[in-house]
Amino acid sequence: MAKEVAVEKRAKISEAQQIMILAVLGASIFLGAALSFGMHMIKQISFNAKVISAEDQSIVAYSNAIKQTGICKSPKGEVYSDEELKNCNPDEIDVDDIPGTLRANILEDVASNSALSSVSTINARSCVNQATGKDYTYEELNKRYDDAKSSEERRTASSLIKSCSALRVIPDALPAFKNEEALLASLNKIFNISNWQPDSLSPSGSTSSASFGTGMNALSVRLSVENAGSETTLRILNNIEHSIREFNIDRATIEWSSGGLNLQAQATAYYMDESTLNEITTTIKAEEGKK
Repeated sequence: MAKEVAVEKRAKISEAQQIMILAVLGASIFLGAALSFGMHMIKQISFNAKVISAEDQSIVAYSNAIKQTGICKSPKGEVYSDEELKNCNPDEIDVDDIPGTLRANILEDVASNSALSSVSTINARSCVNQATGKDYTYEELNKRYDDAKSSEERRTASSLIKSCSALRVIPDALPAFKNEEALLASLNKIFNISNWQPDSLSPSGSTSSASFGTGMNALSVRLSVENAGSETTLRILNNIEHSIREFNIDRATIEWSSGGLNLQAQATAYYMDESTLNEITTTIKAEEGKK
């Protein structure tokens, strides 16, 4: 009898131990799953925080670019709202509303620069003030811009400032793209004002152009003056020297002939790469070092 009781107690203890082991095992599995889920959620929260931070930085960068260029008026807050961008029209913005911006500095400082305005040019008919019969002054152009009543009038005034004020000198001096036809036209104009009619004009035929690492590039051109007098040749060279567009003569050969003076020269002109805003793509990783 005592032996049966002992066996029964032993069986109950063994059953209790099994239950305890199963309980501990279940609790361990639950705790491990909870810890794993918690770590996963922490990583997700950290990753999402990185993404949101990068998005905020991008929004601030875009807003600063818009604000500094003067495309829109300054935002009420740190960045532009959707409503502010929707209602932004550059043609309706007065220069006084965007002080210190790139656009304001160009229109107020560069366009009115007396040194650039002193460069002689033959203006188009659109640059003539019909009221006075003379070329527009910067003050007249600026007044026309300020007095514009509509975006169309302001756009027209802005176009006149670009083509009739000192701003016209900048693309003439250093174009923003490679244009051999415009280069030859500039050279032909120098010949014309020097009272010389060339037989032909052509680029040098060089297949490569130098780059200076700052966005400025070189373009070669061949100059040819044949059977001209010494005064004509000197006049051409002087006009090339005083041209607003740079013509750097690399090498030249001058020969006397029965018909007059012959000049063969190789020159270099320059142009800039087009200015653009570079967009940067940033990859956000949950953990550094992982793809």
